[in-house]
Amino acid sequence: ARELPAYAGDLDDATLDTIAASAPLHDIGKVGIPDRILRKPGPLDEDEWSVMRTHAAIGADAIAGAEADAGETVGWLVHAKHIARHHHERWDGRGYPDGLAGDRIPLAARLMAIADVFDAMSSRRVYKAPMPLEDLRTHLAAERGRQFDPQLLDVFLAHYGVFCDIARRLADPE
Repeated sequence: ARELPAYAGDLDDATLDTIAASAPLHDIGKVGIPDRILRKPGPLDEDEWSVMRTHAAIGADAIAGAEADAGETVGWLVHAKHIARHHHERWDGRGYPDGLAGDRIPLAARLMAIADVFDAMSSRRVYKAPMPLEDLRTHLAAERGRQFDPQLLDVFLAHYGVFCDIARRLADPE
């Protein structure tokens, strides 16, 4: 994020620290998704996907409730709410829950979108094996300007080896 001159004014150290602190809440809305869907060993059907897609709004609503309980603006909760709600939006506008496109997607959510897809596809899940990292790089590059902000993805791919090293180091044992 520090290598994005176009976003330098929006990504000072304090903002990056706040985004990093709030990013782990990106999928908090999955607490509202039934375990039978979350733990399903095979592909989800269309009805199950409809339910799964609600996790973004559920998470944002839960964080908005925490903001209301705080009685004041809490910076990291603002980022957390944007990330939770919008990390499945797509640069081309075909994402969810709001169909936002391009710069209308909050910057923190655009950053999270890349990290989330990298993590999901490079990690073993109950329903799939991890994707080989070189295949994943090809997949991510193909989504430039479609799923992902082109500038953000370019920087991510320029440092892809660093992210692969982290993924290897933190991978769950088979």
